[in-house]
Amino acid sequence: MPELESLIEQKLIEQLIYGDSQWTYRPDLKTEADLWSNFKYILEQNNKDRLDGEPLSDSEFEQVKNQLQFSTFYKAGEWLVGENGKVMVHVQRDTKKLHLVVMNHEHIAGGSSVYEVINQYSALKDDEDATSRDRRFDVTLMINGLPMIHIELKNRQHPYMEAFNQIKKYIGEGQFRGIFSAVQMFVISNGVDTKYFSAASDTELKKEFISGWVDRNNQPVSDYLDFAKNVLKIPQAHEMIARYTVLDNEAKRLILLRPYQIHAIEAIREASRTGKSGFVWHTTGSGKTLTSYKATRNLLMDIPALDKAIFLIDRKDLDEQTNTSFSSYSQNDSIDVDNTDNVTDLKNKLKSSDRQMIVTTIQKMQILISKRLKEGTPEYNRLRGLKIAFVVDECHRAVSPATKRIIERFFGKSLWFGFTGTPRFPENPYPLMGDLPRTTEELYGACLHKYTIQNAIHDNAVLGFQVEHDGPKDVTDETDSRYENETHMLKVLEVILNKSYHKLGFQNGKGKTFEGLLTTSSISLAQKYYELLTRVKNGETPLQIDERIKQVLPDFPKFAITYSVTENEDGSQVNQEKMKQSLDDYNAMFDTKFDISQITSYNSNLNKRLSRKDPKYKSRNEQLDLVIVVDRLLTGFDAPCMSTIFIDRQPMGPHDLIQAFSRTNRIFDKKSKPYGQIVTFQAPVLFKK
Repeated sequence: MPELESLIEQKLIEQLIYGDSQWTYRPDLKTEADLWSNFKYILEQNNKDRLDGEPLSDSEFEQVKNQLQFSTFYKAGEWLVGENGKVMVHVQRDTKKLHLVVMNHEHIAGGSSVYEVINQYSALKDDEDATSRDRRFDVTLMINGLPMIHIELKNRQHPYMEAFNQIKKYIGEGQFRGIFSAVQMFVISNGVDTKYFSAASDTELKKEFISGWVDRNNQPVSDYLDFAKNVLKIPQAHEMIARYTVLDNEAKRLILLRPYQIHAIEAIREASRTGKSGFVWHTTGSGKTLTSYKATRNLLMDIPALDKAIFLIDRKDLDEQTNTSFSSYSQNDSIDVDNTDNVTDLKNKLKSSDRQMIVTTIQKMQILISKRLKEGTPEYNRLRGLKIAFVVDECHRAVSPATKRIIERFFGKSLWFGFTGTPRFPENPYPLMGDLPRTTEELYGACLHKYTIQNAIHDNAVLGFQVEHDGPKDVTDETDSRYENETHMLKVLEVILNKSYHKLGFQNGKGKTFEGLLTTSSISLAQKYYELLTRVKNGETPLQIDERIKQVLPDFPKFAITYSVTENEDGSQVNQEKMKQSLDDYNAMFDTKFDISQITSYNSNLNKRLSRKDPKYKSRNEQLDLVIVVDRLLTGFDAPCMSTIFIDRQPMGPHDLIQAFSRTNRIFDKKSKPYGQIVTFQAPVLFKK
């Protein structure tokens, strides 16, 4: 006979308050009035000096309550960031302004923090809403009297998604108002399956955001009592709110880190405390940018001896997306995040006494050390003495062993933490160069945490791949040259335009189709494809676009091209002329005004258009179907609506191939995009290897 929900609830509370736990069970708190009274008591106890021993009057407490009526969970999250780690409310007492501390994130598991558990809270209906009803909440965890984590339970006969739908319904009814409007995290369980997700409005809650918990070895933790031991005890529960919640300012939503991200950050924290460096092996598409941001930020918070934390990236990876992500995450953060505009700017930020997180490129750092500092000067000696933690994205290729040695020898008191989805092992080492390291472990130190593509696919953090070959088969000569002709190229375009109905999501309808990338081996081939596709669209070739495609999207295909106009010095003049024509086409299509001097702005606009994170790009008028590339967008680019990569070139190296494949495997809508699609047109034998 399955356990009753009431028994599951009771066992959970017992687990939470068991042993040396800091949670206290409060069976006496059942109504909103009870919670406000309890919150007022804790606030007064923690602010006796600021209140001069005089309790808050009713009118003063009304001022406090008004500040805690949050219109969205995101607004509550902004407030909970606090001022230097202190979450405040402000009260006018006569002519004096009182600044009262509600929560101090420096006091996790101690100091002024009070941890309480309540159950069967009575959420009364909203009298102004005719559809609203009285509700009872299962279990809620409160920090300093404020509900922070809410848990809904079912018994084993019911799927945990019933609890998810229940929470969604309660949010839609407006039950999470007043003191409950500060909730940041939800937990759902049927006893055997336990998940968590960040608080959001009922229209924004998506099942794709639900995450299970895994331990450090990526083994699932699904039982509700085991989940409580791993995630809901103190300090972990408080850290989920204070350390592992990110505010995405661009999307205006809360992001709760997934367990593998948290384990990686904690592993870096532990290593840094003992003066050790190391690397994190997290697969492409698993949110490395977010993990590395939090890791860099938390190093400054955790290690008082550090002067600076520097997020170091290669210039070609410093695209708009990385910058935008970091700006968005740091907008409401208590740590300053500074991008460097130039080498002088980098030098000034390093000289500054502020404890900052700095985002800069390897190239700027190299120029600073080798050309902009004079040995023996006070400036030189000051910078050399800095205690710095470097966090390196795409560390398998971003910093060469030789460059790292130069930077390391200058900053003798530095720690190094690398992030990569494709580490270098003895089987795929760096080229032999004297006594320089040849593997990622030799270069950075031990692997601190591992989360492979197999783990990510198993956890539904990314999609798997479906690979198919649509080019010539049984080919003895697999060299590029046999494919460089219009006959082959038209066959490739036939597959892309007329045989990719489901791959490109035409079944979803106008405005909801997917995008594809076509990658070639050279700029000149990319240009030939662009010109040929233009002719196809204008009806100047034997290839015709099928009627069933045109019925869904009469303007298909809408396409663009991107490449570096200085990549090929010999052909740079030709490349610039052809790019001008492509920009003219793009401007006509989208009513933009880019010219060749604004190629960076064009690429930024192209990235945003492809990622469709801005609502305006959800309109068909603003969308692209295909982008032709050589190497751009094949690494570090994140667009969930990118479904397919068409590869008309010889296979790249294993690292680059995995990176390219991974442009397609972001979670979107699993019904219409169950996996990332890879279509190859050349060298089937080499690809198979």
